[in-house]
Amino acid sequence: MSSPASAPPDWLAKGARHVWRPYCQMKTAPAPLAVARTEGSRLILEDGRELVDGIASWWTACHGYNHPHIRQAVEAQLARAPHVMFGGLAHEPAYRLASRLAALLPGDLDHVFFAESGSVSVEIAMKMALQFWINRGMSGRTRFLSFLGGYHGDTLATMTICDPEEGMHSLFAGVMPSQHVTALPTDAASEAGLAAYLAENAQEIAAVIVEPRVQGAGGMLFHEDETLRRLRRLADDHDVLLIFDEIFTGFGRTGDLFACEGAGVVPDVITLSKALTGGTLPLSAAVASRKVFDAFWSDDPGAALMHGPTYMGNPLACAAADASLDLFERGDWRADVARIEAALRDGLAPCRGSAGVVDVRVKGAIGVVEFDRQVESGPLCQRFVEAGVWIRPMGKVVYLTPPFVVTDAELATLTGAVRAVLGV
Repeated sequence: MSSPASAPPDWLAKGARHVWRPYCQMKTAPAPLAVARTEGSRLILEDGRELVDGIASWWTACHGYNHPHIRQAVEAQLARAPHVMFGGLAHEPAYRLASRLAALLPGDLDHVFFAESGSVSVEIAMKMALQFWINRGMSGRTRFLSFLGGYHGDTLATMTICDPEEGMHSLFAGVMPSQHVTALPTDAASEAGLAAYLAENAQEIAAVIVEPRVQGAGGMLFHEDETLRRLRRLADDHDVLLIFDEIFTGFGRTGDLFACEGAGVVPDVITLSKALTGGTLPLSAAVASRKVFDAFWSDDPGAALMHGPTYMGNPLACAAADASLDLFERGDWRADVARIEAALRDGLAPCRGSAGVVDVRVKGAIGVVEFDRQVESGPLCQRFVEAGVWIRPMGKVVYLTPPFVVTDAELATLTGAVRAVLGV
């Protein structure tokens, strides 16, 4: 149990007049918690309270906070070169990271385009898909097919491929071009239905895009690997590209380093971010197959991908990502994810049958309690803080995605807080 909160620090009181916060109605939302520092799986607040972080800062801090190996790599790179532009210049951290990602990803996902955020990497993947067909002399491939329950970002193009009923972007309906949004093919009948839909519409579709295994911010919705294999078959049968958005699932969260690897499916483009740097610095990547890249490899300057974020391939972020891959290559995370999965299954199981609970599900280091209605995130967050944990419900779900280094005692604290707050 955390201690009572004290008065907010001066910097928070002064800065609150100027900071525009994410995902909240600032007029009525409670003040944010002031964090002084982080360590392992814990947030240490300015008033001295410690909270066990149950969501790893939106699923990024997979190795825990302030991991010494990543910190040392960033400090060393800071002393050498914190940043150089990526146009016309090259540096070792980015080129080494690209080589390592290509070696780790399945199939021929060999061509890495760096950016700074997950949403931007999805925009780049979409841009790649559109220009792929233009460069091949095929007009009309201007739309995308995505899925109900999906979420791919908050930038303008990514909003169009999110579930239109999901809520966060409904205000913008009609502002941007509409896309094809349909149900995932989770069985033979729905596969046949999607096949018929593609037969009718494939001539205008540049790519199919999906979050493999888990649709994250749209509700932590799970699907089986066979669904991904169906999508690969359908994309091949109807000659459309297949994009996997692994911004959430990439880097071990579901038990495999990449969901596509575990499913045995190679997309044409994959997007990565969040845990790419171990939660230390912003970095993302859209990684294309040889087939996609070859459509841009030309003597014609107009066939080039004309895109280049200012902080593309930032050396500090790439150094952090290289260090994070060192930790993944040691392999300890696999046992940790299995340990977390078992603890989440046991710790959340008593929530089944509770008032309003319609499902309790676990996959890898993801635990979800789903309700039959939208939960009141603000009051629940406060009660979780009082229980000594940082858990931020969204939509209809209370979920846990802790750092992989979370201890058994901390896991017990997290699942115990969920049970206590939900009255189990």
